[in-house]
Amino acid sequence: MPLRNWVMLIVLGTIWGGSFLFAKVAVAEIPPFVLVFFRVSSACAVLLLVLWYQKLLRKLSFELAVPFLIMGILNNAIPFSLLFLGQTEIGAGLASILNATTPIFTVVVAGVLVKQETLSANKIGGVILGVVGVAVMLSSSLSGVANDPVWAQLSCLGAAVSYACAATYARRFKAVQPQVAATGQLLGSSLIMLPVALYFGAGWTFSGTSMTAWANVLALGVFATALAYLIFFQLLSDVGATNASLVTLIVPASALFFGWLILGENLSALQLGGFAILLVGLIVLDGRILRRSGRQVPEKP
Repeated sequence: MPLRNWVMLIVLGTIWGGSFLFAKVAVAEIPPFVLVFFRVSSACAVLLLVLWYQKLLRKLSFELAVPFLIMGILNNAIPFSLLFLGQTEIGAGLASILNATTPIFTVVVAGVLVKQETLSANKIGGVILGVVGVAVMLSSSLSGVANDPVWAQLSCLGAAVSYACAATYARRFKAVQPQVAATGQLLGSSLIMLPVALYFGAGWTFSGTSMTAWANVLALGVFATALAYLIFFQLLSDVGATNASLVTLIVPASALFFGWLILGENLSALQLGGFAILLVGLIVLDGRILRRSGRQVPEKP
């Protein structure tokens, strides 16, 4: 890729890595479901302005209302809710690592469950390594080495499963401009999360929330969602989905760094070992190293 696109990729990975930090700070003062609503609604407002500027508002057709709602549930409402719930108990770095399993689950959903993709040896190997990595990370809590609740980690894994389902469902939006699809799903998830936030946010008040928390809410919506989507779509246009997917390797590394530097978070040796195995699994799943070495096995029908 050209240097410009490498810079964009690193910036995107840094922003998405930072989103776990933003969420960890904000969810300490704002209920998870309320925080989800603020994230999707603020991002939706920004992208609506972008569509208006690009004269694409009319592309939000009523015929796509149901698909937008479904995509909003799978790609925003469910995963954001599960991540924020998990982050009430676990750190930003660990949550980002567990979320990095999304490509692993995408292969399972798209290749095994709905038969959208063929399976190659590197994909199967990557999935196996990913599962082993997750098992090693969970074993740290199950054995008492780490104090991170297993339910919170499973919540973050559930978010990854939801993202995988969203990636599979998103195939039907091929004919829709990416920024239109993003705005549509955020509009759908905002409508869905509004009553949920009102119900579960009973007792919470705006005045009781610090400016630090609100700054992190703004960063989540405007930077980690709206701006990040725009950068990601530009990368997709410039270098394609395969190169853009490299961001998956950058996000957990940046989240781990920010979590350690700013919040003083640390992982156990088992958790770091599991992350290393997962990282190898993602690299094998990607397959580029294998193709360059000439050892990739042809895909099975």
